[in-house]
Amino acid sequence: MHESFAPALYRFVAVAQEGHLTRAAERIGVGQPTLSRAVARLEDEIGVALFQRVGRGLRLTRAGRILLPRAETALAELSTAAAELAGDADPHTGRVAFGFLGTLGPEVVPRILRGFRDRHPRVRIELVQNRHAVLLDRVRAGSVDLALTSPMPDDDPDLVGTALAEEELRLGVPAGHRLATRTGVDLAEVADEPFLLFARGYGLRGTVEAWCATAGFRPRAAFEGGETGTLRGLVGAGLGVALLPVGPDAPGVVQVPVRSPRTVRTLGMVHAAHDRPTPPVRDLRAFVLEHGARLLAHDA
Repeated sequence: MHESFAPALYRFVAVAQEGHLTRAAERIGVGQPTLSRAVARLEDEIGVALFQRVGRGLRLTRAGRILLPRAETALAELSTAAAELAGDADPHTGRVAFGFLGTLGPEVVPRILRGFRDRHPRVRIELVQNRHAVLLDRVRAGSVDLALTSPMPDDDPDLVGTALAEEELRLGVPAGHRLATRTGVDLAEVADEPFLLFARGYGLRGTVEAWCATAGFRPRAAFEGGETGTLRGLVGAGLGVALLPVGPDAPGVVQVPVRSPRTVRTLGMVHAAHDRPTPPVRDLRAFVLEHGARLLAHDA
């Protein structure tokens, strides 16, 4: 249908409800000739007459009676949607869709939210926790306004990534493991060990595989999952070793620093390259850029 159909429906509804061109024109603030031409164009576009003259007024034809309730519903939906979008863009009470990796959920994201809500207590934040690949897809699609993730999408023209902080990963080994008492290890020392890995699609999967390749081996997966806590727990159960972000001590798990290669990943913020952020989205992005490095630190 022609792009001007919505305003034409608005004028049609006004005439139908008033039953008179002059009154309808006064109601919506246009000249009577303009309104008359708009109705005639709509009839031409649809291919049927919508009104018939009765004295000095207008009466709906059968086609007009069929169209009217549907037009009223469509305009009401448009009005509701416009109000909702305006509400989402309100600088004080608007909405932000904030995505993040599961590994950042327990500590980092709550710190960011506490700091931001101190300044913007009424902004509504929709939280989206997911793996790296899904977060990037949702940012591209516009359903997530910004995401904290890793690695940065350096070669994607549709995305802008800003590095904020580095996060160390250590080798988790079971208590009693031959390396558990060491103050540092080379990753090549566990080339023959079973690995507990993040599933494909998680940013850390590719990162860990790249580190292992640098150390001269390909990790042998004993388990693939999506939760840091699960992988850490399985290390404690003796199922294998894992490269995981530094975290709280877990039963039966020793976190050993890795000397070579350097097992540090870059965490940062990603947003769409050509979007038009609303005021609350701009505010959260600015807050993350200003305070993200400190809030992403483990000792924050």
